[in-house]
Amino acid sequence: MQRSIFAALVVFAVSLSAQTIHVSTAPADQTNSFVPTETLGAGVDRIPREAFEKDLVPETIAATLASGWQTVTYRQNTELAIQAWHWNPKGTWSDPSGKGYFTGSTELGDPIRHSYGYVLPHRGVTRNDGTGNTGYSRLTDGDPETYWKSNPYLTQRFTGEDDSLHPQWVIMDLNANQLVDTIRIDWAEPFATHYVVQYWTTDADPVHAPTRGVWQTFPHAEITDGKGGPATIRLASSPMPVRYVRILMTASSNTCDTHGSSDPRNCVGYAIRELALGTTSADGQFHDLVRHTPDQEQTATICSSIDPWHEPDNLESTFESQIGFDFFYTSGITRGLPAMIPVAMLYDTPENAVAEISYIEKRQYPISYVEMGEEADGQFMLPEDYAALYLQWAMALHRVDPALKLGGPAFTGENKDIEVWPDEQGRTSWTGRFLDYLRQHQRMSDLAFFSFEHYPYEPCKISWSSLYEEPTLMSHIMQVWRDDGLPANVPMFVTESNLSSATSETYMDIFSGIWLADYIGSFLTAGGKGVYYFHYLPLQLERGCNDSAGTFGMFTVDADYKIKQRLAQFFASQMITQQWVQPGNGQHHVYPATSVVDDGAGHSLVTTYALERPDGEWSLMIVNRDQFNPHTVHVDFDGASHAASHFTGTVHVARFGRDQYQWHARSKDFTAHLPEKEDRPAVIFTPGKADPDGPILESTEEANANTQFDLPAASITVIRGKIALK
Repeated sequence: MQRSIFAALVVFAVSLSAQTIHVSTAPADQTNSFVPTETLGAGVDRIPREAFEKDLVPETIAATLASGWQTVTYRQNTELAIQAWHWNPKGTWSDPSGKGYFTGSTELGDPIRHSYGYVLPHRGVTRNDGTGNTGYSRLTDGDPETYWKSNPYLTQRFTGEDDSLHPQWVIMDLNANQLVDTIRIDWAEPFATHYVVQYWTTDADPVHAPTRGVWQTFPHAEITDGKGGPATIRLASSPMPVRYVRILMTASSNTCDTHGSSDPRNCVGYAIRELALGTTSADGQFHDLVRHTPDQEQTATICSSIDPWHEPDNLESTFESQIGFDFFYTSGITRGLPAMIPVAMLYDTPENAVAEISYIEKRQYPISYVEMGEEADGQFMLPEDYAALYLQWAMALHRVDPALKLGGPAFTGENKDIEVWPDEQGRTSWTGRFLDYLRQHQRMSDLAFFSFEHYPYEPCKISWSSLYEEPTLMSHIMQVWRDDGLPANVPMFVTESNLSSATSETYMDIFSGIWLADYIGSFLTAGGKGVYYFHYLPLQLERGCNDSAGTFGMFTVDADYKIKQRLAQFFASQMITQQWVQPGNGQHHVYPATSVVDDGAGHSLVTTYALERPDGEWSLMIVNRDQFNPHTVHVDFDGASHAASHFTGTVHVARFGRDQYQWHARSKDFTAHLPEKEDRPAVIFTPGKADPDGPILESTEEANANTQFDLPAASITVIRGKIALK
């Protein structure tokens, strides 16, 4: 009796001094299972050619692989820049004169070391969510010899559907409300025979806030017998205040563009040389409000799609490279594991995609998955257009290899449902409409996985409290995709991820490591099947938020790309891949865990992610997001029969936090009117440094039913061992 009372007092004392983490071990509560070599990966993007040459050497590869990431995804960056990708510099042009649509060679000649993107001469976008501030639209460039042209693969000849089901459009942004009553459209060939000119009814951005306004047709702007050439349209009887104007095209003349009639792709879609918008005065004079210039200062336009026609002179730079597939696969960075490979789709042809996969398979390089296109939402493509391309590419690729696992759409990092202008049924969900298109065409089997990127925080607005948002952000967006109609049997992959789309000093801080652990744990607990850290290879410092220095990589490097220091995300990667999981290809089972450590304002300070490993050990990754306060916890494992278990015997404990790593930032001098040639990160930044800079602290402890575990401030702790019934 006295012994029972004593035991009860001990348990009571534990409850007073430590909060309890509860891990549910009931089989019915298991949330996921995964194999590390297939699930935990990292991405390789287009980076400076010099970086590939200096990163992919044995010493740097060994340091990179030491992070523990396994499978690799090859990131396809050319589509973000509105470029056609020559994955093989050798190939053939559709026009015998050496221009048009390019198809890479499948011949196994010299190994491909680098590949490049070619800018598209028929571009109709000033800037979008991928291009940044580079390039310009041909719609307002002031040059009557250039023109925008839509993607021929979105016409009836290739979709098998009436062109009105894939209307094409261009939008002008006047930057503020202006009085307009007249538009001038200088049509090229082919031109629209049926189109309307519309204005957006609110000040909200119609692309990023598509449900906060309506496209309204101007009173006199419905054209049913367009004749092409220069067309001046009096939109309204008197000037109207508008900012955004759209031309929506639903039927084409199907006449041929300047590239001739020998290729049917030249003779479908729509083409416009120049746009002007303004007012007509009483004397009949037209007064143009549009800025016509071939740079970013032009009146901005965006468009629905772009013809991937181009020519050799459109290769503007070889400074950055999409690594050649032979260099990629033979460098050692893939560990010999199957890799996720992209095919260009938004600005390319199915023939080029088929040739790419054929080449890789002829080389006998292993492919895990094929990702179709890149960030269609960031290129402002409507879901039905992306889906139409997806099905054309899927059919062509599956003719080559029916076993290929295809997926997409590689969304930009979003925390909420992606919305677009309502269709005739009032549906606004991009994902829902994309999936509906596949279902209507009985082609859901072509979607082997659903991919999206994860950059959860708005650039330059990250605070410590942002950490509290991560688990909910991830679980929420995954549920959104399911609610949009994504079937439960289609796995979700995060194919690119880090804190934000813009780097900063925060990437170097312990903050980034804590976030990484929380993100990976929450994604896998929510049922995710594949996750890729970005960026795998070392990068030099970039200009980041508020002119701070940052890098997407796990290291700082010198001007010659030699590694100087390991950063917080390197050590966090090791905590995930080598401490929490059991390295290798064994099956891991994920179970839910909860704790009640909070900050008094409802924010959970401690998150826990539980695994049952192949070696029979239970492994907990516990993230203490409290910036300066340590915590002590007790762990209970709750089984199906409600019998509690606990760690027993020798347990392994690994810790990484503020005690093992601290980033010390350096400031830069103030410079007024710095010459552009001097405005380079290597010049303007004096890098900070980490001190201490690791390593992970490892120890063993003897555990029993009353053991408490210390969680240092701002830390990741992994505890693993056997459990026994109390």
